[in-house]
Amino acid sequence: MQINLKFGELKGTVDTHGAELISLQDGNGKEYIWCGDPAFWSGRNPNLFPVVGNLKDGKVKINGTEYEMGRHGFARNSEFSVAEQGENYVVFELTESEETLKRYPFKFSFQVIHRLTENGFSTEYKVKNTGNEILPYCVGAHTAFNCPMEEGEKFEDYELVFDEEEDASTILLTSAGLFQNGDTEPMLTGKILPLDYSVYARLDTVVFRGLNSNGVSLKHKETGHGVHMEFEQFPMIAFWTKGSASAPYICLEPWHGCAAYENETGDILDKPHVICLKPDETKNLKYTVTLI
Repeated sequence: MQINLKFGELKGTVDTHGAELISLQDGNGKEYIWCGDPAFWSGRNPNLFPVVGNLKDGKVKINGTEYEMGRHGFARNSEFSVAEQGENYVVFELTESEETLKRYPFKFSFQVIHRLTENGFSTEYKVKNTGNEILPYCVGAHTAFNCPMEEGEKFEDYELVFDEEEDASTILLTSAGLFQNGDTEPMLTGKILPLDYSVYARLDTVVFRGLNSNGVSLKHKETGHGVHMEFEQFPMIAFWTKGSASAPYICLEPWHGCAAYENETGDILDKPHVICLKPDETKNLKYTVTLI
């Protein structure tokens, strides 16, 4: 089920399937969120829970038992209920079910809160441990923005501009989508990372951890038009597009957790940036997007 949101001239659309914000339009009708054309990629803005990225052999070990789980977890393919809504916001909720318990043996409440603001939107993840044992999880976003944003423009007309000066390397992935053991490649010096399809065709995904910046802008080199994402509460951020297909979008992905490493134990408790909640404990994480 789709729900329309509004704040001033901004319009948004959210979907109970996956709890996604699938559309954001400004007062001129300009669309910022990728349309999900399956010729390139059918996703738009999936929410990643309770794992981020690929698992080693598609399995995660919990309390000594292996469970099968797909890439990025099961939330993105789940139907959420509407816990609360208003003109400019909605609170989606997913709780454990017979199906989730087969893959993730915990009781939980996972809320995704989308809120339109005066000049953009925020997405908040609220996780509560409703069980009686420690709840381990990872969570992240996968927001796909149209790029280019105007007719007559090219992907390469845009760049990623970070808030602070950086000297950062990307973590390298294997062909199976796992992180190579400690292997990195220098990628970002200064504030600007130009967009180039060949980089994504070769590396698939650019992944940074431990940046100085709390935010990054996707903007046109000449006009400065685009979006700014603030991701202060997330220790990692990734960028992805289907470079080999020259796909007209790029995903900005703040992560609290990541794909499996080649040499990891497979235990969920050993995953980088895993969050562990005590019974009845709640944690909120939020990222914001501003139109520029």
